[in-house]
Amino acid sequence: MISTTQRMTRSQALAQPCATLHDRSANASLVIAAMKGTHPGPLASRGWVRGMGLALLASIWSLSLTACSSPRPTPVAIGSTPALENTAWVLADLRSSTPALGTGLQTRYPVTPGTEATLAFAQGRASGSDGCNRFTVPFATKDGELTWSAKPASTRMACSPEAMERGDAFMSALTGASGYRVLDGNLQLLAPDGTVRATFTPQARSLAGTAWRAQAINNGKGGVVSLVADSTVTLEFGADGQASGSAGCNRFTAAYRADGESLRFQSAAATRRMCAAEGLMEQEQAFLNALNSVALARRQGERLELRTAGGALAAILERTNAAP
Repeated sequence: MISTTQRMTRSQALAQPCATLHDRSANASLVIAAMKGTHPGPLASRGWVRGMGLALLASIWSLSLTACSSPRPTPVAIGSTPALENTAWVLADLRSSTPALGTGLQTRYPVTPGTEATLAFAQGRASGSDGCNRFTVPFATKDGELTWSAKPASTRMACSPEAMERGDAFMSALTGASGYRVLDGNLQLLAPDGTVRATFTPQARSLAGTAWRAQAINNGKGGVVSLVADSTVTLEFGADGQASGSAGCNRFTAAYRADGESLRFQSAAATRRMCAAEGLMEQEQAFLNALNSVALARRQGERLELRTAGGALAAILERTNAAP
């Protein structure tokens, strides 16, 4: 059994600088000399010297190797690489692929509230908005690697020059990414050299307490069309599981149940006012029918997509309040 004194002595020896241990190692030459019988001192018992000498040498070399070896580096958290399927994100930081002249730093593009770029992964496709245009592109992941099997398909809407520049930078960061990681809950897209091109925060999923205005509605004839001129269709989600709003002419209420992306409405109850504007009553009925067909809700920034179980669009809405 090693005594407390012995443990403390060894601990103190390990704490000494390498120079001290080298001094001890220098004394090993004396031991070797004694083992050979060339030491001038009175160490006459060769067997005793040899046994004690080997033990002393082993101790000195062990201490030297332990104390003088380079310390192990502290592990650095590099993030995890969970599956991206069925996740949704909002852009928080966007950087250029090459350093700016004069600074050597990547250019950072401003992220403007209300025009956030978004990214969602579902059914093997990445889709969202670059802050101006919508896009979709097939993707695959493996052990932190991210690959794109085709070029993105995108709308071609014209926006402000700043939005167009930021959108181009976003798509360059997206399609140029060859890896990803999730660090502190945020998604980072990585260039081939490992630099971070874009950082995303998780998309809020809860609908309770949010309000939306319809931008397009499935007309029930296989198409998603914009609203009748000067009409407004709204949808509010109460915290009590009741949805309400205006269908364009009449007010309506409907119980809803949301769980993750899953969303179901019960049959809506509506007032029975008649409105004379052309197409308004047809649009109202199409919206209420669309609500009955909803099975999925996908939030992407300020946008809410209501979809059927088969993935078809039932309605596209835009947020109208400062929802969480």
